[in-house]
Amino acid sequence: MGSLLIGRKGYETSLFVIVNLFLILNVHNSLIAPVSATSKVRIVYLGEKQHDDPELITKSHHEMLESIVGSKEAAADLMVYSYKHGFSGFAAKLTESQAQKLAELHGVVRITPNQFHSLQTTRSWDYLDLSSYSPNNLLHDTNMGDGIIIGLLDTGVWPESEIFNDEGLGPIPTRWKGHCQSGQLFNGTTDCNRKLIGAKYFIDGFLAENQQPFNTTQSPDYMSPRDVVGHGTHTSTIAAGSFVANTSYKGIALGTVRGGAPRARIAMYKVCWNVPAGQCSSADILKAFDEAIHDGVDLLSLSLGTQIPLFPEVDERDGISVGSFHAVARGIPVICAAANDGPAAQTVHNTAPWILTIAATTIDRSFPTPITLGNNITVLGQALFAGKEIDFTGLVYPEVPGLRPTVPGVCESLSLNNTSVVGKVVLCFTTVARRSAMTSAVTAVRAAGGVGVIIARNPSHLFGPCSDDFPCIVVDYELGTQILFYIRSTSSPTVKLSPSRTLVGKPVATKVAYFSSRGPSSISPAILKPDIAAPGVSILAASAPLDPFMDAGFAVHSGTSMAAPIVSGIVALLKAEPPDWSPAAIRSAIVTTAWKTDPFGEPIFTEGSPRKLADPFDYGGGLVNPSKASEPGLIYDMGTADYIHYLCAVGYNESSISQLVGQATMCPSTKPSILDVNLPSITIPNLKESVILIRSVTNVGPPHSIYKSLIEHPFGIAVAVKPDILVFNSNTKMNSFKVTVSTTHKVNTGYYFGSLTWTDGVHNVTIPISVRTQIIEFYTDDN
Repeated sequence: MGSLLIGRKGYETSLFVIVNLFLILNVHNSLIAPVSATSKVRIVYLGEKQHDDPELITKSHHEMLESIVGSKEAAADLMVYSYKHGFSGFAAKLTESQAQKLAELHGVVRITPNQFHSLQTTRSWDYLDLSSYSPNNLLHDTNMGDGIIIGLLDTGVWPESEIFNDEGLGPIPTRWKGHCQSGQLFNGTTDCNRKLIGAKYFIDGFLAENQQPFNTTQSPDYMSPRDVVGHGTHTSTIAAGSFVANTSYKGIALGTVRGGAPRARIAMYKVCWNVPAGQCSSADILKAFDEAIHDGVDLLSLSLGTQIPLFPEVDERDGISVGSFHAVARGIPVICAAANDGPAAQTVHNTAPWILTIAATTIDRSFPTPITLGNNITVLGQALFAGKEIDFTGLVYPEVPGLRPTVPGVCESLSLNNTSVVGKVVLCFTTVARRSAMTSAVTAVRAAGGVGVIIARNPSHLFGPCSDDFPCIVVDYELGTQILFYIRSTSSPTVKLSPSRTLVGKPVATKVAYFSSRGPSSISPAILKPDIAAPGVSILAASAPLDPFMDAGFAVHSGTSMAAPIVSGIVALLKAEPPDWSPAAIRSAIVTTAWKTDPFGEPIFTEGSPRKLADPFDYGGGLVNPSKASEPGLIYDMGTADYIHYLCAVGYNESSISQLVGQATMCPSTKPSILDVNLPSITIPNLKESVILIRSVTNVGPPHSIYKSLIEHPFGIAVAVKPDILVFNSNTKMNSFKVTVSTTHKVNTGYYFGSLTWTDGVHNVTIPISVRTQIIEFYTDDN
């Protein structure tokens, strides 16, 4: 569940949303056990469907399975899903022998085992210059996304949330073919409205891997589109929630809450389930894609991911890349979270070039919380504390005699046995990124009679509120050390804790979030990922009652899970205004117009150790700039032919490519260069000698335009463009140009970064350039 993006880092940064949603539940489902090892769910992928009659397609699937298992009854019992709308294939419970026999049949592209995916989990819109109070921005130019249908694959929805109100919305678009599916505590007729127009759930792929029935007592969940953990409710309302005024969270006033496209409609496809070992089955994900394509969604938003190492883009075990290909081929943009495995390099997920992949940044909001020491020195921490001021009271730091006196002061294993903390505030230190360290410390201090906690930790790590207005204030190690020195300097240290304030705008800096996964892509490093960044830290949206961080119907969460629906809301606005751009054109418009600084012109840094200026592997083209994206000037467009070029360049099998795209495909005898894929970026991972690559741009601005090139050269890299002037008129709407890249470096280097900008004096169409020199190569690559 994308950014239920749950990765291998356990319950650390990749699970930071899961920390919020699943870890707190800490439910172990001992009743979910694997089925017999001789029979497992496998996805039989048949590629593009050959005709448009879904009944005949499904019949052919059953007949194919029947030919292997011997009877209609057995085939019906083993069939899990028939994929018949966006592509052709089926999921079925098969033995290894049956799978091998099926693989030999004509038309079978491949058979892959089922795979599990996981979740990656206000002020943002004003920060991005999409204020509802401004009469002149993209939000109002597009009537707030009215008529656009956003599909989400996630954990479901909590329909009672007031942010799903349909006040002021017109009828459901007549092209909509979907519906709301009834189930446990979810009435498909009464729980949906003109805002929430679709809600379905998919669990057969998950259940087929486990002994039935799914015990929802052991693992709280609903056999319906209803959301138990809040992740799907949170992401869907970030993208398209209606207006809810005068909201507050934990007593802190946060104003009006809404989604990015508040008049867009929401269709939820629940594919993720509340169990610790695996949440989202690839078979269920593919079925949701299939249904969403049929239902008529305008775009799809997935805050889901897999694990490192990644699967190839044509491998159905991924589920997301294959399903998204068929959606994009039909003009449906797919927006995915980049994952939460940062700040390490090569950790970005959802790297297929037809997917729009989103990194996460902070926004210009902080919650300074005064800590006044007994020596009259005040330091500012960060907290969401709206309770009563804690007047001067005792301040302690647990220590013991010996060579390691500070060990008891470790937050996640705080030892208060030899320290009286009744009525006092406790200081502790932690190096753990996850919020559970804070939770552990607060639990221990409250149980011992303490009244507050000051937590010293890496400033890049996330923080959140503590329950019942109990103050837990975070400071960095420097301030924590100053507080500790004060404690040791006096026999009776005291402290006063004041309620948090809300600070927006300057001087709060924008940073790429610590957890946000970084490029380059581990599959195809010449394909820049992530594509773009958006706010994903401390995002307020609706949630479900079981979310331990929910207050008055809303919760604050962080993750690339939150950044993806921010961009999905923006894509909905772009889809609402003419012309009807392709998914690649929308991606190009977003990437080439992005802010390279924050909205105030200040540089964007990355959270990590050490902190550095952000580069394309941190935030792609930069920070999304919605208003500029609506008028990009030029676009780098792509279609199926470009994706075939990519698939051939990577070296995928021609038969698999043909089935994927639905037409006979022969790759050129000379392997095409992956550098020529018409992306709004240039990434060269192994420059040794001079290379020439080609790009094409289409004019979507004034018909008669002249663009000149401007180059920011990466260090030690020469970049030349020919022609360096592009002329457009009523007859010439598209121009191609060549880019020659060479190096003066004589040693292997890391990546250096620059940019290429086409400008007509009004539009600045900028793409990032990333180049690494490899004089000596450690592997063979034809490109």
